[in-house]
Amino acid sequence: MSETIRSSIAGAEFLAWPGLMALANTVAVGGDGIRVVGGAVRSTIVGRPVSDVDLATTALPETVTRRARDAGFAVHPTGMEHGTVTVVAEGRAFEVTTLRADVSTDGRRATVAFTRDWAADAMRRDFTVNAIYADLDGDLYDPVGGIPDALARQVRFIGDPAARLAEDYLRILRFFRFHAVFGALHINEAGLAACIAARHGLDQLSRERIGQEMRKLVLGFRGGETLEIMQESGIAGRVLAGVARPATLAALGRITRRLETELTLPLALAGGCAFTEDDADRLRDRLRLPGREAEEAAAILAASRRLGPEPTARMIRAEVYRHGNAVTFAGLLLAAAVAGADPDLAAVAEARDFEAPTFPLGGRDLIAAGMAPGPELGARLAALEADWVASDFTEVPTSRRAAAMDDLGE
Repeated sequence: MSETIRSSIAGAEFLAWPGLMALANTVAVGGDGIRVVGGAVRSTIVGRPVSDVDLATTALPETVTRRARDAGFAVHPTGMEHGTVTVVAEGRAFEVTTLRADVSTDGRRATVAFTRDWAADAMRRDFTVNAIYADLDGDLYDPVGGIPDALARQVRFIGDPAARLAEDYLRILRFFRFHAVFGALHINEAGLAACIAARHGLDQLSRERIGQEMRKLVLGFRGGETLEIMQESGIAGRVLAGVARPATLAALGRITRRLETELTLPLALAGGCAFTEDDADRLRDRLRLPGREAEEAAAILAASRRLGPEPTARMIRAEVYRHGNAVTFAGLLLAAAVAGADPDLAAVAEARDFEAPTFPLGGRDLIAAGMAPGPELGARLAALEADWVASDFTEVPTSRRAAAMDDLGE
């Protein structure tokens, strides 16, 4: 290997997690082996933080379950038919999956057989960067050339891309998602060509599976650029019903990184996958979004239109009062992204930090002033509140009841 190619990740912080070591020592007995695989290894190679660890083992799932429970760990059979159990050790959850080889596939799901062959397990995985294993000493096992691809940020299919896609068409979206989150500036051309040729297979997938991938994709560092490639290749239209705004999503990524703030999922969806509130509502069904996410995306779209690219401080304060800081802040960023501009920093601070006051009048004040309860009282109170907001919250009466009586002409 060259000097830039790593053969070990010894010293990686996650390798010292007490829960990992305890679980590995519990499972890897009686001739069975266990290795870390996937994201934790990939992230460590390229210097990214690790938040969770997946494990591969030669032990059968029933054996993993028995050994872990005998050791006092909580075990959840999250995917026994596919060889996966989740074990909670020292407060951390680890997915432990028995080595597998595909027996048959139908473009959606695979029927698997368990194996003790690490190379066979690697060959059934999707991308080379996801088939790098590390033992508990940190030594790497790379049967398909994933290490150089990881260092080059190349998302490359294992073997024939067309064959990998025919096994599970969700890999089309996983290819784009991994490129958005992890990939280099230039997408892998062989993988892209295979995805375009197989795009009809997306119609076989459930909306839940599509939604899970798209929600991760739009948050990726290259989310906007990736969405543009998907749009140009006819793939975005199949999953988003023709609504895609890659330039806006890319602009949001740049703006949020510049401001060192989070690109939230509702903001990314509003910027990249919708033009109107109706579009956001359709996304709820198209991607099986939780209602809250679709509603927040719609609220952000509406706020961006009300604010426009150059809102005044008074407009921002009124928006915060009506819809809250989070929606106002996100709407401000979206309006700037649509305009292709950077948001004004003073406006950003106002949207983030303004503390909306409480309206000083209530229904009881109007009743005390002689107004009868009913719809007219509610309308009058709303009108008074609108006037107060329009005054930039400056016309605060010293006596709430007196102000109400004056307004009623008494």
